[in-house]
Amino acid sequence: MRTNEGVISTFIEAGITRGFTLPGLGITWSLPAFHDRQSEFDLVLARTEQSASVMAQVAGKLTGKPGLLMAQGPFATTTGAFGILEAYFSSSPMVIMTDTSCYDGFAQQGVYQTMTGDYGAGDAFAVLKTMTKYATLATTPAEAIYGTQMAIKHAMTPRQGPAAMIMRTNIIKQEVPDDLRAKLYPTEGYLRYTPMVPDWAALEKIVTALASAKSPVIIAGNGIYMSRSGEKLQEYASREGIAVTSSYHGKGTIDETSDIAVGMMGTWASAAANRMVQAADVILVLGCSLGAEYTRFRDEKMLRPGDQTIIQVDIDPLHAGWVLPVDQAVTADVSDVLDYLLTKPAQDAITISRRKARIAQIKADNDYGVLPEYKTRPGTVHYADIMRALGDFLTKDDLLTLDAGTNRIWATSRLPLRHPHQLVAPGGIGGMGWSTPAATGAKVVCPEKRVTGLVGDGGFVMTMDAIATAAERGLDVVYVVANNAGLGMVRDNLGNQAIGVDFNDHDFTKVAEGLGGSGVTVTEADQIGDALREAHSRGGPVVVDVKVDPAASHRDCSDYADLPDIGGRA
Repeated sequence: MRTNEGVISTFIEAGITRGFTLPGLGITWSLPAFHDRQSEFDLVLARTEQSASVMAQVAGKLTGKPGLLMAQGPFATTTGAFGILEAYFSSSPMVIMTDTSCYDGFAQQGVYQTMTGDYGAGDAFAVLKTMTKYATLATTPAEAIYGTQMAIKHAMTPRQGPAAMIMRTNIIKQEVPDDLRAKLYPTEGYLRYTPMVPDWAALEKIVTALASAKSPVIIAGNGIYMSRSGEKLQEYASREGIAVTSSYHGKGTIDETSDIAVGMMGTWASAAANRMVQAADVILVLGCSLGAEYTRFRDEKMLRPGDQTIIQVDIDPLHAGWVLPVDQAVTADVSDVLDYLLTKPAQDAITISRRKARIAQIKADNDYGVLPEYKTRPGTVHYADIMRALGDFLTKDDLLTLDAGTNRIWATSRLPLRHPHQLVAPGGIGGMGWSTPAATGAKVVCPEKRVTGLVGDGGFVMTMDAIATAAERGLDVVYVVANNAGLGMVRDNLGNQAIGVDFNDHDFTKVAEGLGGSGVTVTEADQIGDALREAHSRGGPVVVDVKVDPAASHRDCSDYADLPDIGGRA
């Protein structure tokens, strides 16, 4: 057995049967072993390491199993870092297989591309250590196989995230010795894991706190998303009359049109959510870090330790009570906590009615779910028009990927999602260009879903190569480009001093055709819904180039107003 054969066998043993790549040097040398197992392993060829890394990260995010990125050392650690960092901050399971590009013994002599860390070289191991849960540098065939086993283990074991196995290039085609002192064992035994058992006394304290609350709020975070617990949360909160808001990572995990939903909290979010949190007497935080952007950068009127009872549940004990002090920190899987809460008797009808009336009043006072009509220059639409069309179009069979910038802010603050877990959004680094390869990757791993990617024109140009990948694999994906001919959010923030933010208005339908897809151009608001339906009926990758008024701003929908003093505890 050669190293590359042992590595591919390890992935298949672990249930990882797909990899995303743009091969080079050491990865090229690995491919013969993958070719020999092609009936068991799907190799997805991307056009850039950036797109491949996003596809791998999305695969992990959607399936709960590590997405695999295979890329040459200098590029896995640079352009490929986009998806790796997203996985790191979003806790997406992901494995990176890369090499040192050392050209069989020339590493110490400054050979180009080399990443061994020698004089005149880059250092793949040092770079990947900064953005992964685990990284190992394999210098022998056996270390490569065992290192792969450990990378998979670390990627899968809570808290999930990216892990890297870096190989000295010269070992990739070497034979694995028969007389190993450090014996290799089957992968399965390394991956066994028994979930933690919650502290039942701690859970009883949660029950007691919520029972006595007049205006309780649950904050749903990435823990709800990754455990796919949205339906349980919906059932419990609806039964108890508890308002549910979310962090950005937790958006769309419940039906956001339901009576207990108040939308996403934070700076670029729902005003109703922020006011609801401010009015809460008891706050149950489920799998959310309470990061600064979720609390309007520590707005002291919103979350008030000492005045409000704050209970935080997280699978990682370091995350509970990390950003803000809490009254109770519970180390548990949020899914287990919800299971427990659902076994308890419901509140009385009067309490539930009063709670829901309070939620309804705050939603009404803050125009929750309202999408105003905006006038735009001729031949353009507003972001609100796109959200209105998407809201009417999306069904339980859809996935929607987001990108960065103004288009994302409108989606997170003013697009109530009816169907849990249909949103696929970047929240780690949240960089431009994520949505297009994310939509492509989502269709690869969820072929039964109808996939739409929303992206701005700036982000689209960064990774439009993913359309070629979709065309080559015959994927039916629709990419909606909110084309305002510029960097909308940056333009908004600069006001009348805008410089370095304006692009030419490109015809992205022609770009789509050149990459093997097709395109539709939209210039009027009432065309958007029809364009979505037509694009999804065509088959193959389709770009919907929506001309957006450059004057349309993210400030029209963001909660920039000071939180009013509504009396603290409700």
